[in-house]
Amino acid sequence: MRYRLAVVLALATLLGGCSRPEPRPAPATPQPTSASPTPAPAPSTSAVAPLPGFVVLTDLDPRIHADIRYATPHNFVGRPITGYREPLCLLTRQAAEALRRVQDAALAGGHSLKVYDCYRPQPAVDDFVAWSKHPGEQQTKAEFYPDLAKNRLFADGYIGAPTAHSRGSTLDLTLVDEPAAGQPPYRVGQPLVACTAPRGQRFADNSIDMGTGFDCFDPRAHTADPRITGTARDNRRLLQRLMTDAGFVNYDREWWHYSLRDEPYPDTFFAAPVARSSVG
Repeated sequence: MRYRLAVVLALATLLGGCSRPEPRPAPATPQPTSASPTPAPAPSTSAVAPLPGFVVLTDLDPRIHADIRYATPHNFVGRPITGYREPLCLLTRQAAEALRRVQDAALAGGHSLKVYDCYRPQPAVDDFVAWSKHPGEQQTKAEFYPDLAKNRLFADGYIGAPTAHSRGSTLDLTLVDEPAAGQPPYRVGQPLVACTAPRGQRFADNSIDMGTGFDCFDPRAHTADPRITGTARDNRRLLQRLMTDAGFVNYDREWWHYSLRDEPYPDTFFAAPVARSSVG
């Protein structure tokens, strides 16, 4: 039996299907500044349907690296996000199988895939929306949106609600050299450097140079931004070619964001948490 959980939010724009770029959602309405960070909303105690036909990506292909940022404090909110109970990449089997083909092609060229985010449960999206309504909570602005006002993140299309990630066939990823170099751990409170800074200055992600860091809310993160030249431009084009050849479509405002063109659940937004127990 196929379980479906359709979720409708009161934001004005629904993200588009995987075969076209995702449109800009409506901006969140700012609220009075909070004096202290708002904790993540408590998880719902009601039963949530499992994810039908989903797999844990690294079970299907352990060669693919994972750096699931929303299960950690190293993200634009600055704390683990609601719904990320384990640092796992969950995907529909169709998307995971397609990604395994990408990995084969990447390894042939001396690279490997590394995923940052895959299936994103609807409660995580709700958490982003709640965070957006507290303009004073900007602990990681210096790294992730140094030149953008927080109240523009939804309006300019960097965060969406609902999001294609909740359909299970969209993911954020990069390429690393193979064998992959080590990556220093992120420490809460460490000095932050803008994601737009040169590779040797920004957070020492072991990704090959893509011109900006991951989740960089800046026009320079647009896949074809003309200011990105040389090696970084070539690396973006390489990732795009590898993903396109396997049936994925890029969201042109984020070099890391891809959706499977022929996704199995184009109209369903799931809510089960990111956890091994959610895989049906």
